[in-house]
Amino acid sequence: QVQLVESGGGLVEAGGSLRLSCVASRTIFRIKSMGWYRQAPGNQRELVATITTDGSTNYADSVKGRFTVSADAAKNTVYLKMNSLKPEDTRRYYCNIKNRTPLGNDYDYWGQGTQVTVSS
Repeated sequence: QVQLVESGGGLVEAGGSLRLSCVASRTIFRIKSMGWYRQAPGNQRELVATITTDGSTNYADSVKGRFTVSADAAKNTVYLKMNSLKPEDTRRYYCNIKNRTPLGNDYDYWGQGTQVTVSS
């Protein structure tokens, strides 16, 4: 079973920066996209940023200009650089890798999440 392991979360003051990292425990083939989602208690998980294997990125409006997603698909590793953090960025952040199965379906791998807390 493939595991995604996140690191880099923590407590930071408003205006500060953090860099999240995520690596898969073994090779994932046929990757379509890699990225990050976040979730507050009692709320639905929401997209933060994704990047496809051809380098196309997609960001939530709330993080555009502050967060940058990058990835090395060959190493099954994805990063999220977060600058100018705000208290409303306080969430649990989850790594996601989406691939295409041999049957042609999409499959999502998820990490266990890493907590990001921004103090005001």
